[in-house]
Amino acid sequence: MRRIVPVLTLFLAACASETPAPVVTPAAVPAKGSHGHGRLIGLSISDLGEVFGSPAFQVREGPGLKLQYRGGGCVLDAYLYPPEKGQGVERVTHIDARLASGADTDAVACEAAIEAGR
Repeated sequence: MRRIVPVLTLFLAACASETPAPVVTPAAVPAKGSHGHGRLIGLSISDLGEVFGSPAFQVREGPGLKLQYRGGGCVLDAYLYPPEKGQGVERVTHIDARLASGADTDAVACEAAIEAGR
């Protein structure tokens, strides 16, 4: 019995050990003009114009600006906001893509479809 207690104690200690927290590394910001999800992030209004032409719809929402592009059966919304310091050009901080039916779709595929139809 005396031998079981130390072995049991070690076994329980091993089971109760904490697992280290996973290391989280920030995602790399894609370079302007690179291909892949989020390539529009950081672009200005004039940059978007070079990529897609004129927006089909534009609306100011508080401090931000929403530009909407349509083509290839999808709709892409780009949300632009001024820098946090308040000075400088508005830049894309978020994008949403959906099919004409309203169902979510891949943003990269939608970007390509709109560019191809231009």
